[in-house]
Amino acid sequence: MQKFIASAVLALSATTSFAAPADADAIEKAKQAAQNWLALVDSSQYAATWEQAAQPFKSAVTKPDWEKAAVSVRTPVGKMEQRVLASAAYTENLPGAPAGQYVVIQYKTQFSKKPAAVETVTPMKGADGVWRVTGYFLN
Repeated sequence: MQKFIASAVLALSATTSFAAPADADAIEKAKQAAQNWLALVDSSQYAATWEQAAQPFKSAVTKPDWEKAAVSVRTPVGKMEQRVLASAAYTENLPGAPAGQYVVIQYKTQFSKKPAAVETVTPMKGADGVWRVTGYFLN
């Protein structure tokens, strides 16, 4: 099911090219959007995460399918115990995604049943100027 989320919700690859110099303001706003969204994920509010996601996310997966996928990915790892920012990089080009403003954020996360995980969260800036999550992957 992890592969489903990765492919259905704008999969990221190691070949992502990052813009330089990074927009520090964009990165901060994207990090805040990611943290708010992850707080909902951590409290199992999966329907709310879909509602607050970016339009490409919603177009890629229905709310019921997202809820099922999120449950199947998050339940086995247990409760989130610690999340530490590992990296945040601004880019305007992601493979398979429309041109736009994105920040690819990675966290080193410790869960009760998976002590060493990496979460990748990708917020994008909407036409309204609001940053919303468009991709999530747990490895």
